[in-house]
Amino acid sequence: MLRAGSVVTCMACRNLLPSRMGLKFRVPLQKLHPLSRAIHHRYSANSNPQRPPHCSAARHYTSLSRLPMRPPKFRSGGHGYQQHRTFWVARLAARLLKLRYIVLGSAVGGGYTAKKTYDEWKDMLPDMSQYTWIVPDFVWELSENFDLDKLASALPEIEEIAKLLPDMEKIGENFTFLKNLLSSETTGDSALRDVPPSSAAMSDSSDKQFKKSSDKEKIDQLQEELLRTQLKYQRMLERLEKENKELRKVVLQKDDKGIHQRKVKKSLIDLYSEVLDILSDYDSNYNTQDHLPRVVVVGDQSAGKTSVLEMIAQARIFPRGSGEMMTRSPVKVTLSEGPHHVAMFKDSTREFDLGKEEDLAALRHEIELRMRKSVKEGQTVSPETISLSVKGPGIQRMVLVDLPGVISTVTTGMASDTKETIFSMSKAYMQNPNAIILCIQDGSVDAERSIVTDLVSQMDPQGKRTIFVLTKVDLAEKNLASPSRIQQIVEGKLFPMKALGYFAVVTGKGSSNESIDSIKDYEEDFFQNSRLLREGMLKAHQVTTKNLSLAVSDCFWKMVRESVEQQADAFKASRFNLETEWKNNYPRLRELDRNELYEKAKNEILDEVISLSQVTPKHWESILQKKLWERVSTHVIENIYLPAAQTMNSGTFNTTVDIKLKQWTDKQLPHKALEVAWETLQEEFARFMAEYKGKDQDDIFDKLKEAVKDESIKRHKWNERAMDSLRVIQHNALEDRSITDKPQWDAAIQFMEETLQSRLKDTESVISDMVGPDWKQRWLNWTNRTSEQHIRNETRNELERLLKLHEDHTAYLANDEVTTVRKNLEARGVEVDPALIKDTWHQLYRRHFLQKALLHCNLCRRGFYYYQRHFVDSELECNDVVLFWRIQRMLAITANTLRQQLTNTEVRRLEKNVKEVLEDFGEDNEKKVQLITGRRVQLAEDLKKVREIQEKLEAFIEALHKEK
Repeated sequence: MLRAGSVVTCMACRNLLPSRMGLKFRVPLQKLHPLSRAIHHRYSANSNPQRPPHCSAARHYTSLSRLPMRPPKFRSGGHGYQQHRTFWVARLAARLLKLRYIVLGSAVGGGYTAKKTYDEWKDMLPDMSQYTWIVPDFVWELSENFDLDKLASALPEIEEIAKLLPDMEKIGENFTFLKNLLSSETTGDSALRDVPPSSAAMSDSSDKQFKKSSDKEKIDQLQEELLRTQLKYQRMLERLEKENKELRKVVLQKDDKGIHQRKVKKSLIDLYSEVLDILSDYDSNYNTQDHLPRVVVVGDQSAGKTSVLEMIAQARIFPRGSGEMMTRSPVKVTLSEGPHHVAMFKDSTREFDLGKEEDLAALRHEIELRMRKSVKEGQTVSPETISLSVKGPGIQRMVLVDLPGVISTVTTGMASDTKETIFSMSKAYMQNPNAIILCIQDGSVDAERSIVTDLVSQMDPQGKRTIFVLTKVDLAEKNLASPSRIQQIVEGKLFPMKALGYFAVVTGKGSSNESIDSIKDYEEDFFQNSRLLREGMLKAHQVTTKNLSLAVSDCFWKMVRESVEQQADAFKASRFNLETEWKNNYPRLRELDRNELYEKAKNEILDEVISLSQVTPKHWESILQKKLWERVSTHVIENIYLPAAQTMNSGTFNTTVDIKLKQWTDKQLPHKALEVAWETLQEEFARFMAEYKGKDQDDIFDKLKEAVKDESIKRHKWNERAMDSLRVIQHNALEDRSITDKPQWDAAIQFMEETLQSRLKDTESVISDMVGPDWKQRWLNWTNRTSEQHIRNETRNELERLLKLHEDHTAYLANDEVTTVRKNLEARGVEVDPALIKDTWHQLYRRHFLQKALLHCNLCRRGFYYYQRHFVDSELECNDVVLFWRIQRMLAITANTLRQQLTNTEVRRLEKNVKEVLEDFGEDNEKKVQLITGRRVQLAEDLKKVREIQEKLEAFIEALHKEK
């Protein structure tokens, strides 16, 4: 009830009634007192005369209008304005109070809904008591209180799942199957849930109900029943896992298509693998060692290392052999998840489809070729790392390094240091304090024969980063009389070696043709039926390569997260040291690494080769003609001119010259000309390189340029077809005897004089050396003649007297003349040999003949008139001048021909050879290291690699933090 005089609001007509408190309330008309309703409608009728007649309040007013009630009188003026303002405030307050109740109601309803949703999801959690065979014992207690009835009732229907995902038919079938199965097995499985998890609790409960004789049988029955149930659910989980794997593959494929449409983003493991690849080539002098984690796989030869790695990679990717060493170099395998099962080498773009047998065979063959190629001559193993990445659905992410197996004896065909090399290589990888050592032990042989366990114990005595794997457990169980020995091995009680974990695996039946799926099935069947697992000698989480892969991956990433930032700081400090050294030693030079320096040298060499095409034709012909005459002048004088001129007969001279020129042209002259052209090209190339060297060239390129020049010249082969055309040209030039004008005649005489004077000078030098110093040299230089020189001097004097008597003497001494000279010398007390007389005569006659030829050459200066008119004058027969003109013309024509071939063909071919050599050297890193050396180069290389490592480590750390 409202007090008299209060103001209320009608829900029908929205009018106000006076209130003592000055507030406004929206109250339904039906809840008002009848008297209040009458008052309300009376005043509402007065205040709103236009109220429609259908208002229910108006009808109530009509029925109650006779009541003796007076309307309250309102004062005019300020009081009316204050009342109107009070009504407006009351209306606003009423609306705000209504909003408060709406918010409060929503909060209460939302909390109740959230609690209900949480309870529904909590009831959907599965009963983990049926899966204790794949988890450690301490997790058993966590799953005892789950009820299969709740699980069956909480599983969603297929229609609800189909609304969430576009294509989930397979998952719907699996959920429906699992729901029906759990509902039907509830009664049967409840007995299994009542079985205590530990054998001790089971024994305590059975002691109260049965005797000791029946307790053991009951326990065996329960264990067998439990094992059957585990196997049944295991098969179901495997089927679900397989279908889940296919669905993940579809999702990854969709994501992979999206990746190609946007910028390619590398995975976390790929970033980490790139850092390891750079570190494998990095050789620092600042003690910044590679301490980044990786999984190092070590074991005795034929212990099953490669098979374990293949099971983890889910493909038979490595070459296999029976009893022989197949792993000859470290193989770094980067495992990651992807939509397709493929493999790829670091330095190649080819993808090998691991689902195709032909690609698998090609991959194994390629790995074997790379291993054999990396092994140097005379060695058996190589430290060079082969980098391989494997991607596929369901593969655990990690980086593994497969090392050559440890051997105890060097066999025939191996290098003598093979054993020590493998030991040092294994130690180098294992001494990394963050490396995870995967120690592989052959379970089919006696444990005492193992070598690798002692080696691992030395490198990791506390076993903080070692995982022990016992392979070929099926053979071990069959051959060992006491299976408990296997239990001792996997518990770490047989070896002094300690480890983080111990695993037992089976990697096949020994056949190289087995597939990974068949090996997995055989491994699972073996452990399901093995008494090692049934009798508790092995724990369920210690068997199968799948559990091993999960454990190794977890350990790897834990080690990575703990150590990667420390390694990044170490490389940051190394970078600072290298940059400081560069600033102090090379402040004005750019930091060019070996590849950048090679490109700079390459451009300089190409510029020098191009400069050859800028040589003028006149320069080419000049140097070619000069060098060609230097090469053939001795043959022309000694074998053609002198034999013909010493005949003293014009006809015989011309005949002899023609015959000898023809023989010379057919056999020797073209070869000599091409040799001269090739040598000239080499000398010009070397000259340009030497001139370029003086123009602020870096001397660090000297070895490279010399090697490029030598290799280019070695590869260059002159066009042999040019020799035939050159022979014809030279033959035609030498057959021509017609001198057409006086300048050509004068040029031939000048050429002849220069040649004869040069030969005369050489001859006089030879005679001077034979007879020793003259009296002037003896007095000035205080030298004396030797006994042989004294004999030759006396012989010369005697022979010169003979030449004065017979100026037209022939080139050879007769025997009686030799005897006469010898007797004359003996009369003066000089004993001389006839051979010495003839040798001295040859040089003296040569000088005498050349002097006469020079005199005749001077006479022939005026003989062109007689030559042109074919006058026969014995004193002016200038056949020797014609010979030298023919030689001179042949030299000019040959030089012109060779110049054309050089500029049109050979220079371009040399330029092409230089480019090919530069390309080959650019692809050969060892060659570049050999030819571009020095502390400056090595410092720039270290700076580049340290920066690259640091940047990639920072990118990896950032991605690692995002993944967390």
